[in-house]
Amino acid sequence: AVPAVPRQPRAAAVPSRHPRPKHRLSERRVFPKRQKSGFGVDQLRDDNLETYWQSDGSQPHLVNIQFRRKTTVKTLCIYADYKSDESYTPSKISVRVGNNFHNLQEIRQLELVEPSGWIHVPLTDNHKKPTRTFMIQIAVLANHQNGRDTHMRQIKIYTPVEESSIGKFPRCTTIDFMMYRSIR
Repeated sequence: AVPAVPRQPRAAAVPSRHPRPKHRLSERRVFPKRQKSGFGVDQLRDDNLETYWQSDGSQPHLVNIQFRRKTTVKTLCIYADYKSDESYTPSKISVRVGNNFHNLQEIRQLELVEPSGWIHVPLTDNHKKPTRTFMIQIAVLANHQNGRDTHMRQIKIYTPVEESSIGKFPRCTTIDFMMYRSIR
């Protein structure tokens, strides 16, 4: 089955410390519940590990990601850095999916102990089948050292990689083809 996305997903442009085994979704709308001025959605998506989104208000801190169409998603990646953010670093996160705000269901709850780097959250069912959804909600339930506000440095969402007929080439077995099979 081909994922239902508005446009062809582009290959991920991710930092060198982050693996690229999947396609990254770029067609999404991200809405944090509350954010500190100057530390908003743009910082979550700028591919810069030095910038961050900062919540503003009481917990839970929510980041809502909505898709225009029901979309197949396989992995959610969150970059967190305890050494840089200390009490602003999430220690307990809930990941919820659904069609809208009224039918969100928790599919993962994570306990993070001084995280440093990419946290990979599988968005699959018990049979490792990817989730189809209109919405993902990330809820920060608690921070390290009982911190009040939260920092999130990056969020990335990936779809399953599926082979296409374009990527498959017939075997070149004739002498004429074999002469040109590699580039020097």
